[in-house]
Amino acid sequence: MSDRKTETRDDYRYSLSIPVRWMDCDAYGHVNNVIYYAMMDQVVTVYILETGVIAMGTSPSIGLCVSSACDFHQSIAFPEIVDARLRIGRLGNKSVRYEIGLFRPGEEHPAGTGHFVHVYVDRQTRRPVSLTSDQRQALTPLLMEEV
Repeated sequence: MSDRKTETRDDYRYSLSIPVRWMDCDAYGHVNNVIYYAMMDQVVTVYILETGVIAMGTSPSIGLCVSSACDFHQSIAFPEIVDARLRIGRLGNKSVRYEIGLFRPGEEHPAGTGHFVHVYVDRQTRRPVSLTSDQRQALTPLLMEEV
């Protein structure tokens, strides 16, 4: 994987605009670190709902986050509109590594980068299950070629 600070918007395959709210800022006038995580979670969730990877309340399987990280490269502030970018770093049999870049307006390098690893489990038993062919089909367009 490349140095995440030198990546650009083109290194990601899906985009979602997320406005920064006044309440997202901390006492220092920039977006609080937990909001970076919320934006990362939002871009992943919107994508998986839009593409049918899961359906709220009815999918036989759901993704549970087993690992997450965020690296902070620049401050984000109100009233910016963040360009949240998403790609799939790894698509396993039962898990997915979602990789996210958060970009400020006019900036080519990310203000924050991070990932979530979701293990897909049966909605009722919470036991790991294989991704269905429909789920794989919805996720594959974001899959980055492994180097």
